[in-house]
Amino acid sequence: MIADDMTYRAVGALHNRRVHTPNLNHLVAGGCAFTHAFHQGSWTPAICIASRTMMHTGLTAFHAESAGDDVLMWPQALTQAGYHTHLIGKWHLSQASLRRSFRTFGPLGPAGMFESSPVNGPAYHRPSPGNRWKPWDKSQKGNWINVRQYLGHGPDKIAHSALVWAMAAEEFLRARGNAREPFCLYVGFHMPHDPRQAERKYVNLYPQRQQVLPPNFLPCHPFDQGDFHIRDELLAPFPRTPEAVGLHLAEYYAAVTQLDTAVGRVLAALEKSGHTANTIVIFTSDHGLAVGEHGLMGKQNLYDCSVRIPLIIRGPHIPAGKIVDVPVYQHSIFPTVHELLGLPIPTTVEFPSLVELLHGPPREIYRAVFCRYRDFQRSVRTRQHKLIYYPHVDVLQLFDLQRDPWETTNLNVSARHATVRKKLWRTLQQFQRELDDPTKF
Repeated sequence: MIADDMTYRAVGALHNRRVHTPNLNHLVAGGCAFTHAFHQGSWTPAICIASRTMMHTGLTAFHAESAGDDVLMWPQALTQAGYHTHLIGKWHLSQASLRRSFRTFGPLGPAGMFESSPVNGPAYHRPSPGNRWKPWDKSQKGNWINVRQYLGHGPDKIAHSALVWAMAAEEFLRARGNAREPFCLYVGFHMPHDPRQAERKYVNLYPQRQQVLPPNFLPCHPFDQGDFHIRDELLAPFPRTPEAVGLHLAEYYAAVTQLDTAVGRVLAALEKSGHTANTIVIFTSDHGLAVGEHGLMGKQNLYDCSVRIPLIIRGPHIPAGKIVDVPVYQHSIFPTVHELLGLPIPTTVEFPSLVELLHGPPREIYRAVFCRYRDFQRSVRTRQHKLIYYPHVDVLQLFDLQRDPWETTNLNVSARHATVRKKLWRTLQQFQRELDDPTKF
């Protein structure tokens, strides 16, 4: 199961007790949670395309960008190995890759997002005078979809897309009955991506005025990071205000809780099918989201709010309640699943399996984590420090993550940190060479 736009801080049991995620908390308790999972960035403002491409191919950022449409995909490899692969919801890669990757399909959502209004429509620049857009207003469409239209049967009524995808997953698991053929069910949820719509009962859990602003809240990002006026950034007015960020946080968390309910239905259906004990369950997200951090609303940045994501794996022989805090990439799902299933890992895959970390003690498998955003941003991150460089505006940021986990104080101008800065800069350039980064500076 994969979410869209869900930052690592949105899982209640791991990072934010104010967020109601009882089903994800249950998954954490029953499996292994990677608290420092990252995606490697993007070559496009649609971060989801890049992140999902890397996850499904196992290719690193610059190789995934240039990969042809015939590259081997993770579900395609499972199909070839005899698994019944079934897709529900969002794919967001090419139609050709979709058709060759899955044997069967449930209802499919749009490649990108369920739009409730055009850019600059009522879903944007909120809050603003006279704007009456509400997350629970089914007349706004977006994630409010017709059950019968998407399932092909059932009641002729409007329901949330997360619920409809969960219903489709329930049907798939129920229809399998006692089938002995192994399966891979892929559910691509559209939440908590905007339009952040949710039933009113979930919105009521998060009163706007009670939302706590992140410590790195800013009215405006201090410089143009490359995509300052992209669609995501138009969701709230400029400059950002506590009122606006409080509204968006409340609706974001409500969408997360709506999603969590759908995840719970899928897990309950798996339990009812009798396959829980022999099924690997994975929950992750394609990327995170700023939602007011650093003066930003979107994910076109390399701060932790955007590049750090949830990754939870539960399954046979995986220790329950295990927490792994060493840095990993989410794109290791492909080789990890293959190793857990006893399948050979294709030679095209570049990310390592995480099975050693699932079963053994924590061990650093990366000297640092590298991320990129288009040719606008590059970053390298160790356990203690992160360096971000913006070549178009020649700005360098250096953060001490142990003392400053919210990335608020730029230490680049500190003479005391000159050695750290030089070391990280060398590491960044080494990664650029190793990963075939065409951007030089």
